[in-house]
Amino acid sequence: MNRAAITGWGAAMPPAVLTNADLSTFLDTTDEWITTRTGMQERRISHVSATEMATLAARRALACARLDPGDLELIVYGSCSNDEQVPNSASAVQARIGSARAASVDLNTACTSFLYGLSAASGMIRAGSVRNALVIGVELISPYMDWENRNVAVLFGDGCAAVVLQATDREEGLLGDDLGCIADARAALRVRGMGCAYANRGIVFGDTAWDFDGQEIFRRAVQGMTRASAAVLQKCGVTPEQIDLVVPHQANLRIIEAVVTRTGIPMEKVMLTVQRYGNMSAATVPVALTEAVAEGRVKPGSFILMPAFGAGLTMCAHLVRWGDRVAPLATIEDGLPPCTKTALEMVNDVRALKAGARERSGAGLQPPALAGGG
Repeated sequence: MNRAAITGWGAAMPPAVLTNADLSTFLDTTDEWITTRTGMQERRISHVSATEMATLAARRALACARLDPGDLELIVYGSCSNDEQVPNSASAVQARIGSARAASVDLNTACTSFLYGLSAASGMIRAGSVRNALVIGVELISPYMDWENRNVAVLFGDGCAAVVLQATDREEGLLGDDLGCIADARAALRVRGMGCAYANRGIVFGDTAWDFDGQEIFRRAVQGMTRASAAVLQKCGVTPEQIDLVVPHQANLRIIEAVVTRTGIPMEKVMLTVQRYGNMSAATVPVALTEAVAEGRVKPGSFILMPAFGAGLTMCAHLVRWGDRVAPLATIEDGLPPCTKTALEMVNDVRALKAGARERSGAGLQPPALAGGG
C-alpha cells in the first residue's frame, strides 16, 4: 500500500516581533498576566500577505525534498485567513512557484487546517490520485484581530510552514489519524465580521468582534485532543511510551500540559513554540515540526503525535512515522522582503484603520444570531 512520506519541510516566519510589553501599551495587561495564563511571551506580525509567506515556505519545502515545482501534483492550502476567497489562495501559490500541473485546493477547519490537509493529501496519495503533494499551514490573523479585546489580542500571531509528501512503499508518513468536530460548541469561538453572513449589515469586512469562551474552549479542547490522541494510538497499535515527540497545536501552554499528561507522555517529549510565536492557528503545527527537525529533535524513524483543535470546534490527532532523512537535500537563499516597521507600528496602523472605518460607517458588530450555535 502506498503511503505519503514527509520528504520536504520549510517555514516562512515574519521578522517583526510583538512582545507582551508591546501589548500592554494599548491593553490593560502585563507580561506576567499573559505569561502565567498562556505561556506566551511574544508573537510575529507579518508585513507581507499570507500568499507571500506560503510561497516562500513552499519553495523551501520543495527544495528540501529536491522536488521540481513543475512535477508537483497537488497543493493543499490550510488557513482560515485567506487573502482572497475567489479565486482560492492555493492557486496563487501555484502560479508563484510555477507548478502548472498541480491541483490547488483551499481547506479551512481553523486551527486544524494543516492537519486536515495532511489527511486529505495523504489519502489522495494512498488512493493513487497523485504521487506527491504540498501541504501548507498559514495564517495572517493580525488584520482580522480585534485588537481592543484583551481575551484574544494577546493570543494570536502570523506565520507559515509547509511540507512535501511523496508516495512510498515504506511504513512512514501518516500512519493514522482521528478527526472530529464538537459542533454544539461552535459558538464558543467565532469571528464576527468575516463572511457573507455579515454582508449588507453595515459592517466593514475585516472589522471583527471575537466571541471567545475561554473556559469552554479549554474544557472541550483538552477532552477532544486527549480522546483523539488515545484513539489514533489505539488504531495504530502504538503505546504512549513509544512516542518520541509530541508536536501539538500551540494554543495555550496549560492546554498542552493537560493533554499530554492525560495521554501519559512526559512534557520533555513535547515541542513547544507557544512562548515564541503564540497561537498561529493552522501554522502552529507545521512551524513547530519544522523547528523540531532543525533542532535535532526528530530522529530517523521517530513516532510523532500531533493533536490539535480549532474553531468549529474541530479536533484531531495524527500519528506520523518519520523517514530516514532529517536534513534538507537542498536549500534556497531567498527570504521575505525587508520589514520597515515594528510589529507594534503595524498593529497600531490596523487599530487606527478599523477605528476610522467604524466612525465613518457608524456600524456595530452585533449582527442577528446565526443558525447553528449563536
